[in-house]
Amino acid sequence: MSITTSTLQFFTGGHVIKSYAISTSRKPPSNQRGSLGTPRGLHEITERIGGGQPIGMVFKGRVPLGRHFSEMPENATDTNLITSRILWLGGLEDGINRDGEVDTHDRYVYIHGTNHEDRIGEPLSAGCVLMRNLDIIELYDHVRVGDQVLIVD
Repeated sequence: MSITTSTLQFFTGGHVIKSYAISTSRKPPSNQRGSLGTPRGLHEITERIGGGQPIGMVFKGRVPLGRHFSEMPENATDTNLITSRILWLGGLEDGINRDGEVDTHDRYVYIHGTNHEDRIGEPLSAGCVLMRNLDIIELYDHVRVGDQVLIVD
């Protein structure tokens, strides 16, 4: 995944299967807790959340709310909602993105769908990786817990 080019490449067997447009943080990339930056380095998927939920389902605290993002109050749709699927990331590099003040998992950094699909490609999140809803559902169906994710500038 490249922060600079706003793309996520899905590899199988060393070959790029598909490339997706993404959005990362409004703030500069950072692994530091409280920075609101997208963390760099080697990560793994620690949890897959939302399988079987309808497209556009809104999650809060990783629990589906039973509402599509279009059904949310107008003030709620101004923010980036977590929609459709969640891939929760955990860092694999001690002192870089795992443990202490740089722990990606403890920062609740996800790859997830968004209610702002029209803004994919521009810096938009508070540290997470945002994808179009159909794209995150497609990716979700092909990845498993333990699959690795490399985030670079």
